[in-house]
Amino acid sequence: MHILFIDTLPPNTLEQALRNNGFEISYFEGKDKTLLFQSLHRYDGLVIRSKFVIDRDFLDHAPNLKFIARAGAGMENIDVKAAKERGIKCLHSPEGNRDAVAEQAIGMLLMLFNRLRTADQEVREGIWRRFENMGTEIMAKTIGIIGYGNTGSRMARKLAGFDANILIYDKYKSDFGSDLYKEASLEEIYRQADILSLHIPLTDETKGWINDSFIHQFHKPFYLINTSRGPIVQTDALVRALQEGKILGACLDVIEYESHNFDNPSAFHSIPAYQYLLSSDKVIMSPHIAGWTHEAFAKMNTILAEKIIRYTESLS
Repeated sequence: MHILFIDTLPPNTLEQALRNNGFEISYFEGKDKTLLFQSLHRYDGLVIRSKFVIDRDFLDHAPNLKFIARAGAGMENIDVKAAKERGIKCLHSPEGNRDAVAEQAIGMLLMLFNRLRTADQEVREGIWRRFENMGTEIMAKTIGIIGYGNTGSRMARKLAGFDANILIYDKYKSDFGSDLYKEASLEEIYRQADILSLHIPLTDETKGWINDSFIHQFHKPFYLINTSRGPIVQTDALVRALQEGKILGACLDVIEYESHNFDNPSAFHSIPAYQYLLSSDKVIMSPHIAGWTHEAFAKMNTILAEKIIRYTESLS
């Protein structure tokens, strides 16, 4: 089979594994979709990350495609329904970066709780403010996790070591509670949570879900962590909640305004709500890198290679 890599995926363990199993590999380096469309008919499979949206028009130019493999967790840039209608299998590797995402979410929370960004900068400037930079502990806090998938389940396991009270809500799963964490209703999270961490995909159902109405159902002020997808949280609602003290702080690896391929991050820097987040010492931000570790990339590539090989063998 002939596979086209649309995105570069360091390290090259995925390419090497596929070559070792007899696949022919090509790369498309540019961003000209018209040029890409002229060659798509040659390929049996695509390996992608986020460069292009794989919609119906895209798929119409790939009549021989048998699979699309995304190195990562989210599938929102692929029209999975349209692919299924054409008999195209969609593969991804969310298992590969689940530990990385959970670790960064906890790291961001620790950074926020212990005022490390401010304290680090002040020490570098020769300022030692100890009382003013007094921290907050995770221990004994109630943490609500929404989504018991790959990252949500890993987040719960890692947080258990902090002796926190962990509640998990998942609309589509049940009977997953344990001695370390409790399966909970959304109403229980509204009543009890001190911290809310989102671990859900971006879908029509979840887009804009975290809005004014959602936030004001919480019985007490809380901290928000979003390492899932930016458009799940309405930024204007988040800013209002921060200003009102309903949300005490936020850890954001993703933002509502980012594009699917991250090609122009400065485009939204002038938006007032985003400016507020940038200037607030209650907010910790990173550029959608929670799943980006050296280890995660290696695992994602290995897992995706195994899935591609297994699926193509099933076709023969």
